This record gives sequence, C-alpha cells and structure tokens, in this order.
Amino acid sequence: MARGAGKNNWALFLLLLAGIVLGSFIAQATSGISALSWLNYGQKFGLTSPFTLDLGILVLTFAFSIKITIGSIIGVVLGIIIYHFI
Repeated sequence: MARGAGKNNWALFLLLLAGIVLGSFIAQATSGISALSWLNYGQKFGLTSPFTLDLGILVLTFAFSIKITIGSIIGVVLGIIIYHFI
C-alpha cells in the first residue's frame, strides 16, 4: 500500500491551521497569567512596513507578518497527533 494511502491532505492542512489559531488564541489569553505567560513567548517575522505598488489607476499594498509562539507550536504538534489517530 502506498505511503499515506487513505489519508486526506486537506484534513492535515485544516488540523494544522486550527492548531495554529487555537494555540495562538490560548497563548494570547494566558499572557496575563504569570504561570502560563511562557506560552506567549515567540518571534515575529515579516515585512516591517507595507510595500506599495502604485500603477496609476490601481494601488496595491503588500504586507506579510507571522508571529510564532510556543502556544502555536504546541497547537501544530497536537494537530499532527490528532491527524495521526484519525
């Protein structure tokens, strides 16, 4: 049988996305609690200022930023574990 046969890649993508969102939400919610504030520790990457492309009649603004926290990493790991058991 082929590797990964019967597994849906969209399910993995959605579980990873849900893990990132829920992990980040929990990290933000517990940032005020001293015992759990370590979940909000992380690093922010991306463009510090938006890039603007002015074409006369069309103006495009590009910006991208991502913040990786311990909570989001834990959420990704839990998403992968849940995917493994589905």
